[in-house]
This record gives sequence, C-alpha cells and structure tokens, in this order.
Amino acid sequence: MMKKNILEIEDYLDELFKNPKCELNYNHDYELLIAVMLSAQTTDKGVNKVTKVLFSKYDTLEKLSKAEIQDVKEIIKPIGNYNKKAVNVLEIANSLINNFNSKVPRTHEELESMKGIGRKSANVVLGELFDIPSFAVDTHVIRVANRLKLVNSKDPVVIEEKLKKLFKKENWNKLHKQFVLFGRYKCEAIKPDCSDCKFQEFCHKEYVKSK
Repeated sequence: MMKKNILEIEDYLDELFKNPKCELNYNHDYELLIAVMLSAQTTDKGVNKVTKVLFSKYDTLEKLSKAEIQDVKEIIKPIGNYNKKAVNVLEIANSLINNFNSKVPRTHEELESMKGIGRKSANVVLGELFDIPSFAVDTHVIRVANRLKLVNSKDPVVIEEKLKKLFKKENWNKLHKQFVLFGRYKCEAIKPDCSDCKFQEFCHKEYVKSK
C-alpha cells in the first residue's frame, strides 16, 4: 500500500465522517463498558434499545450489581446470546465495585480480566473513555481493511498491528470509528455501495464478491 493511497484513505474518510462518534449510548463510564460487551454479534442500535431500559431501571452501578439475573435476561433478550451476556453484566458490575473502586480501569490487562471483555472491547473503551490511542478491530474493520488491501488477514490482532504501522498514532481512535462507520453505512458486507466510492481504484473486488 503506497503512502499516497494511505493519504487518500484518510482524506476520503474525513470527507465522509469528519467527526466520527461512538454510536453506543451511555451516560456513565461503566455503561459504555457494559454496552460494548453487549454489542458483540449484534448491532449498536439493538444494544441502545435494551440499555435504555436496563440503565433506567438500574440507574447506579450498585443497583445493577444487585439486579436479579432473570430480570437482566428478560431486558436484554432482544439482542441475542442473552443468557451469557446477562451473567457478564452482573460479573462486570461486581468486578468494578470489588476490584476497581467502582471505576472503569485504564489498562488492557485490567479490562480483559472482566467477563466478556476481550481485546477489541478493551480497545474501544480505552479510546472512547480515556483517549488512549487504540485501534479496535471488529468485523467492519476486518472487512474494510481487507477490501482496501491494507491487510491480507482475518486475524484481528494481525490486522490491528498492521493498521497501527500504517497510520499515525494520533489518528488511531478517529480512524477506528471511521472504518466502522464506513463499513456500517457504505462498504457493507453483502451489498457495498460502490457507485461513487473514491476507493474503487484500489479496492479488492474479489474480497467484495466473496463477502
């Protein structure tokens, strides 16, 4: 990938998403942490619907930590995999209270010590809450990075490290969100909108067709 193409990617993503925002709704740091965990294998829109109910009913971390597991399951049932995720909600709430003085920690190791929080989720939290340079790799980032020939891999860790080398550190947090939004609204998995895309020149057409 030529430096010229890297600059073109940054310019076009800035054109499309000048000030990209996280699309998960939250009012408190712990709410984002839990919302990120809930967002695995589902949409942010779906997560926002259930967290609106969950965080309204249990409006403090302490209340959430003492919630009945069945009630949590019922609330988050629409997003799928709710049995496991309900357990994670309570585990995270109690871990924050018991191990981190009710505050979201600021390191990968501490974040990943909690149920349902992996590297991608930790990266999202670190970048969003603390502005710590991170490049979270989800399904959208994997797809876009491969289509733009930035990587030739489906391994999130390999892709993360490669993207970090290609782009300036101070831009990682913004670019992560731009990649996600580009994949979510333009470069979709099944029917990408290629009609006026400025990346057509170096897009991996075979990868598009295979997806």
